Amino acid sequence: MKKKKKSVIRNILLWTFEILVVILFAYVVVYFFGQTRTNIGQSMDTTLSGGDTVLLNTLVYQFGSPERGDVIAFKPNGSSTAYTSIKRVIGLPGETVQIKDGMIYIDGAVYLEEKSYPAITNAGMAEDGITLGDREYFVLGDNRNNSEDSRFADVGVVKSDYIEGKVWFVLSPSEHRGFLD
Repeated sequence: MKKKKKSVIRNILLWTFEILVVILFAYVVVYFFGQTRTNIGQSMDTTLSGGDTVLLNTLVYQFGSPERGDVIAFKPNGSSTAYTSIKRVIGLPGETVQIKDGMIYIDGAVYLEEKSYPAITNAGMAEDGITLGDREYFVLGDNRNNSEDSRFADVGVVKSDYIEGKVWFVLSPSEHRGFLD
């Protein structure tokens, strides 16, 4: 009888431990890879539409830095009350980004993107060049002529502390669902 009682208690403790491990694992996965944000406006057309809900990878930048071409979510000017903005990283720390004649120049050389985007009609503050400091990034919306991004003072350069994560998956609506390029 004692042996059977010990076996029942042991099984209950084992199940409890397994359930706690599963809950912890689920929490870690959701916290680092399942945070959602909603894209506001048309600044990321054709990559993302206004109202698209996306998933963030918040872990990737704990061990590395954003790379050119990454689509990131960040708080403009670090404001905790501002909406989250989603844009594409163009300029990296230490680089000088300039926009002239509709083209992007990085450290004086034309930056040729993998995708075809329209020529930029308003260079904003980047007309004379913006030199990025340590841990600063220059971002643009994919809808280059309808985007408030690093060219304008309301957004400006994005400090790494303001970055919430890398956008990796479109969750909804279902017709846009899938991994981000």
